[in-house]
Amino acid sequence: MVPRLVFASPNQKYEDNVISTSLVSHEAPVLESLRLRLVRHNYMYMGDIRAWLGIAFARHVRELVLDVNFRVSFPGSMFCSASSLETLILKNSIHVDVPCPVSMKSLKTLHLKDVTYKDDESVRNLLSGCPSLEDLQVDRGYSIHDAKIFIIAAPSLKRLSICDPCNGREGGGYVINAPCLKYLEIEMIKGCDFCLIENSPELVEAAIRNVSWIVNETILRSLKPIKRLSLNLSPLEINCPTGTIFYQLVYLEVYTHKVEWWNLLILMLDNSPKLQVLKITDCLPCPYYGLVGKKLSEQEYVPECLLSQLETFVWKNYDWTSEEKKEVATYILRNAIRLKKAYFFINRITRKCNELEERLQMLKELVSNSCHFVSKYE
Repeated sequence: MVPRLVFASPNQKYEDNVISTSLVSHEAPVLESLRLRLVRHNYMYMGDIRAWLGIAFARHVRELVLDVNFRVSFPGSMFCSASSLETLILKNSIHVDVPCPVSMKSLKTLHLKDVTYKDDESVRNLLSGCPSLEDLQVDRGYSIHDAKIFIIAAPSLKRLSICDPCNGREGGGYVINAPCLKYLEIEMIKGCDFCLIENSPELVEAAIRNVSWIVNETILRSLKPIKRLSLNLSPLEINCPTGTIFYQLVYLEVYTHKVEWWNLLILMLDNSPKLQVLKITDCLPCPYYGLVGKKLSEQEYVPECLLSQLETFVWKNYDWTSEEKKEVATYILRNAIRLKKAYFFINRITRKCNELEERLQMLKELVSNSCHFVSKYE
């Protein structure tokens, strides 16, 4: 009668019988969760897995996690009776082969981690059979014999995460049609030619990190209605599309370890007239450090958001030894005339010294008395 069953790493010939016996003898009217982590051995057959899932679906399983380290073809017909399933997590060597739409009307959470797909149609058929889907996580592996154009058409989707480190998907990409999407995270897209967000008017927050230069422009163009944005991109690989003004953007985070990161910062400040909170996060130093081109103090005009909107400025892991970062911090503090809060967090391993205190004091003197200036170790 237990509501949750977990079978982890069976590696002996008798353990598959234990799984079968346990599932057959299970009598609870609803199986809340079934988790299977399977390791290849001579006594494991795909027929066993299908039988186990058939029993789980008959028990109205709500959460299913399948993690295997050997190639398993996952036909869509297995999910024709999965109407009770709310969470599905597939990991590792699973091959998704779905020639026709599945039927998972209650599914709200779908995580696909390092699985492969027979073709583009399998992706479409899998997602089209999930009309209630709200949370989708796609972590692609390195297989180039996979779906090329990954179409995500999900009318109820609210949260989407994509990671694709493979460099061999030329001619392919992602198309996102999710009218209810609110949160988007793209951790990596390396080898694709495009990432189109066609219909996401409700998008509120996005984090875009480590995407190829081809993908950058199409993503930025799609993020015009965004309110909160985190960027870890190289300005050498980015051009802000003409007319792309982020009129709703109030929170911006920029990472520093990419080449010429400060140019990305200025580009975003120029195009975000309502920005209220700016966060800069220091990462590992870039080997090409040094401000290239005009200094920030030589810019022809100050971005509108600094003069009229910016209220909070945060610098995390502030590298006080860098002259370039000192100049960026000085520029922002000097020109953000309506600033109310300024926070500089210093890495705890940094030793306190007179020079550090002097630099922080210089920065503090740049802001008005009404601005709350804080510097501390973390």
